[in-house]
Amino acid sequence: MGQFSVTIYGATGSVLSDNQQAWAFIRYSEDYMDIEASAREAGLGIWQAEATPPWEYRANRWERAAAASPRPGCPIKGNISSEGERIYHTPWSPNYGQTVINEESGERWFCDEAEAIAAGWRPPRG
Repeated sequence: MGQFSVTIYGATGSVLSDNQQAWAFIRYSEDYMDIEASAREAGLGIWQAEATPPWEYRANRWERAAAASPRPGCPIKGNISSEGERIYHTPWSPNYGQTVINEESGERWFCDEAEAIAAGWRPPRG
């Protein structure tokens, strides 16, 4: 599944931008760039405090997960399902946050997907 972007035009887009409840994602459209710049300068909406745009937050998921991993630099979670399937979860997997690793039961951490696959684990389905 790929990423998608939505540009909201008309009154709704203008209200979101005017009140700074959304970022102008200039990679795809410059329509609200001036409104965002004014709101940023005035410290309105999301510009009232330091904030990270969603695309930047998502871009460094690997680094954040690697820093939090008990095996330094190895954020991939190797989980064993209740049916005994060995499934690995990358930081961008939908169930990554809910997956808890129990090393005493044979679950483990991996540094990359190739390591997980070589050890006999598979990515999640779906």
